[in-house]
Amino acid sequence: MLHLDKAEIAALLPWPALVEALRAMFVAGCQAPLRHRHPLPADGTLLLMPATNATHSGVKIVHVAPGNAARGLPAVHAAYLLSDAVTGAPIALLDGGELTDRRTAAASVLAARYLARPEARRLLVLGSGKVAAALAEAYAASFPLAEIAIWSRNGIHAETLAARLCAHGLPAHAMPEPDPAGFDIVSAATLSTVPLIHGAALTPGTHLDLVGAFRADMRETDGAALARALCVVDTRAGGLAEAGDVVQAIAEGHITAEDLAADLAELCRGRHPGRTSEEQITLFKSVGWAGEDLAAAVLATSRARSC
Repeated sequence: MLHLDKAEIAALLPWPALVEALRAMFVAGCQAPLRHRHPLPADGTLLLMPATNATHSGVKIVHVAPGNAARGLPAVHAAYLLSDAVTGAPIALLDGGELTDRRTAAASVLAARYLARPEARRLLVLGSGKVAAALAEAYAASFPLAEIAIWSRNGIHAETLAARLCAHGLPAHAMPEPDPAGFDIVSAATLSTVPLIHGAALTPGTHLDLVGAFRADMRETDGAALARALCVVDTRAGGLAEAGDVVQAIAEGHITAEDLAADLAELCRGRHPGRTSEEQITLFKSVGWAGEDLAAAVLATSRARSC
């Protein structure tokens, strides 16, 4: 059985290939129920995310421990087990954190292919963690970016991430406020429970990419932002059950479930055109789909074997 660590997964999952693998999985589909949640001590959570198709099965095991910051440890630990769907034989054990970070960013870029303007040059990233870094890198590999602004509640963290991106040749700088005005793409990867992005501040033509609010009690935008936008979710089941931005906007009366124009599979299958004008505000809300993990694990394993 293969064992793939963080560095190996990053090398095996270049952005163009990973985005294409996710697109193919959204087109083909797979069996992937909503994540299973189990409480753990000290407000921790165990998440199980299984997925199967005709050839492979996989499950991601995630431990979320909010108190780990005080222990000097990452808040999230994850592992992914990929198996043969027919025989059940294990194929590979992969670092779940790196797999998640990269497939999350790749899903956002995949959606942006349909929802953002192709000539987008200004990106604002809210957040300064691993997912925020992956988002900046993935967008830079897919759009002709001339500016990457980083905002974080902790200004030092924003400065640190911007410096790291600059060291890799990306045009990044820290930003003191999460002001979306004038940006072509605004990508949020935070743990906020209050709106950071307000609909009234959005410039026509902006694409909003909302990654961070993965529970119904979390949100990164106000309801007015969703009311102004063409709204797309990664999956309707996940969006309506777990996406705080969507759930709370519906509860407040800003939108209804019918205002979700499409899910990502419908975009990939050509059942919805995505953006239809230069001035349109678009919004993609993801909470994570286990099919993305399966696609990424299969791609990484295949490439590892070929090497």
